[in-house]
Amino acid sequence: MGAVIEVVSFGFGHAPAPRAELVVDLRAHFRDPHVRREMRELTGLDDEVRHTVIRTPGIPPLIDALAGVVNGFLVGSTVLPTRVAVGCTGGRHRSVVVAVEVARRVRKARGVDIRVRHRDIERPVLAR
Repeated sequence: MGAVIEVVSFGFGHAPAPRAELVVDLRAHFRDPHVRREMRELTGLDDEVRHTVIRTPGIPPLIDALAGVVNGFLVGSTVLPTRVAVGCTGGRHRSVVVAVEVARRVRKARGVDIRVRHRDIERPVLAR
């Protein structure tokens, strides 16, 4: 059995980052869909949010790079679980899209099962 990989999306505004081998903080570098009122109650699982995040400059190369990191963990000899945590402010928009896309790309390239967990997607929208 190979390594178990889990990609977790989360919101720094709800709780600290989960324990992970790699934590990615999207807050300061990428536009937040939350600023658009019509997107606040949506999540990264909704097409409108997904398309907005994917079109954000810098996000596609970041997803490629993170998929490369995950592939590196898979090549290693360990069978220990490996977690990559992707965080934004509320854990509902940017982090969800990036986590899903990283897992999708690795699955497609390597044919492996990667767990995706959205820690804070069901939590209330943060007032900002």
